[in-house]
Amino acid sequence: MDNTQNTIVQNDFAVDTIEGLTSDSKYLSSKYFYNEMGSKIFQDIMRMPEYYLTDCELEIFSNLKQEILASFSENNESFDLIELGAGDGTKTKILLSHFLEENANFKYSPIDISSDAVLSLIEDLRTELPNLKVNGLIGDYYNLIGDIKPNGYLKKVLLFLGSNIGNFNDSTSFNFLVGLRKVMCSNDLLFIGFDMKKDPNIILNAYNDPYGHTAAFNLNLLKRINDELGANFNIDEFYHREEYNPDTGTASSYLISKIEQTISINNLDQNIHFEKGEKIFTEISQKYDLDMINDLAIKSGFEVVRNFFDERQYFVNSLWKIKP
Repeated sequence: MDNTQNTIVQNDFAVDTIEGLTSDSKYLSSKYFYNEMGSKIFQDIMRMPEYYLTDCELEIFSNLKQEILASFSENNESFDLIELGAGDGTKTKILLSHFLEENANFKYSPIDISSDAVLSLIEDLRTELPNLKVNGLIGDYYNLIGDIKPNGYLKKVLLFLGSNIGNFNDSTSFNFLVGLRKVMCSNDLLFIGFDMKKDPNIILNAYNDPYGHTAAFNLNLLKRINDELGANFNIDEFYHREEYNPDTGTASSYLISKIEQTISINNLDQNIHFEKGEKIFTEISQKYDLDMINDLAIKSGFEVVRNFFDERQYFVNSLWKIKP
């Protein structure tokens, strides 16, 4: 990442942080979870047995990789495979390896806000899959989406894996998908992951884990504000709490102030007051059913081509095309 990109990210972080912490109901943007430490903690989360999402998507890719390739590329047509929020690429490597084995004609472009994640992924891919054509992009994929220029001659397959779409509220997910739709051509595809509604205890165990990884992941946001914006959060005076509404399918993450306190953010010349028990909203993790998925696709200008499920139907990777 060059110095210009670093400045943009830093400014965005400062603006978004102060906007969230001075609102009537305090919040912090979940897109800032993934600094170097946050990315490492998330790898720990994905390895937990309670965090079923990773295993479900790994199962889908392992068992249905041939069907997925056939859905992406008919008659071995060329395509650009563009992944939004690639992370360490653990799951995607299953598809990449299979596509190469089948002599698929494609180029892979991983995008992630974490420079460490992108650079590490590219290094790993050069070692593990030396024949792969790869072009990593570093930055906020909300902004980089605008750089994905329509190309009527080469199909784009956009990957939005995990349960990333579930981190958006209804209006944000709609706007995000409409934005994708605008940079896609008629033959492009979107392959998008959804966490399905299920037993509330299974969901809560994935986010209130006994190892403390999810709590550390959320609390790292406060440490990042300390490190990058000169704040004086005492991390020990906050704790993480997860709530789930089975009717709406919404899981919500909060950081709770244990005491009444005032935090100084020196670089922004701001003081933020907290009452005892006051919450900072950090993340939504929306769970879906098939009706919700179909409705979201139609409203945002897509239609569902096929759904790929794990055996327990805890998770689905849904393939969408542009609605005529």
